[in-house]
Amino acid sequence: MKVARKVAIVTGGGNGIGGAIAERLAEQGARVLVADLDPKAATAVADRINERHSGSALAEGADIADSEQIRRVIERAETELGPVDLYFANAGIGGAPGLDADDASWDRAFDVNVRAHIRAAQQLVPGWVERGEGYFVTTASAAGLLTQIGSATYSVTKHAAVAFAEWLSVTYGDRGVRVSCLCPMGVETKLMRSGEGSGDPLGVAATRAVISAGDVLQPAEVADIVLDAVDREKFLILPHESVLTMYRQKSSDYDRWLRGMRRYQSSLLEHA
Repeated sequence: MKVARKVAIVTGGGNGIGGAIAERLAEQGARVLVADLDPKAATAVADRINERHSGSALAEGADIADSEQIRRVIERAETELGPVDLYFANAGIGGAPGLDADDASWDRAFDVNVRAHIRAAQQLVPGWVERGEGYFVTTASAAGLLTQIGSATYSVTKHAAVAFAEWLSVTYGDRGVRVSCLCPMGVETKLMRSGEGSGDPLGVAATRAVISAGDVLQPAEVADIVLDAVDREKFLILPHESVLTMYRQKSSDYDRWLRGMRRYQSSLLEHA
């Protein structure tokens, strides 16, 4: 899909990958609503966009895990920018290391990392099918294809995010709805660094695992890759090519891969 003159919503757009995607969209001629739980962060990104591309961006503070707030974001975009063509379900959260996460933490992880995608799709996809065109972009993680050393809530919900994106593509891909799923490894964001200050060896190991597994990319680099994939309507977006190699190794011999991951985890914990 060519994004010029299209209308996009980017959640978690106040910083990191989401902020970079919002800026790239505007550079390519799209109009974008930047949604973030932190309204000041969303406004800062929108203001930066509008300084270079006047009238191209709006900011909205919202909890995009909440159906009514998703509805409010979509309605504002449609009222002030036009019908929504692209939705970047980018907002995400990590979680407690090990089995320390309580029920509330599990619920919040599923709400933000999975149900937020489902709730947005429920509101947008019927209209896209009727129009014959729409694009849903999921930010998952390499953890959704492989796993994550550290947080169970993150690993499990990112697997679920990948699964929902696959289902969405299979079910609506022949009805005009395009779907992409972003699965990066290390990207220089607050989320990637969160384990370092957790005080838990597994949390420290989680960050070290991501940093040591491959290059740590800047959000702007990932945004360029994402927009190129959208232009080519490519489903699986892998900014780190090594993820595909690891995914193939995992699928070819699951037990060997699990043994290797346990050894890798042990080596990280020795230095945590």
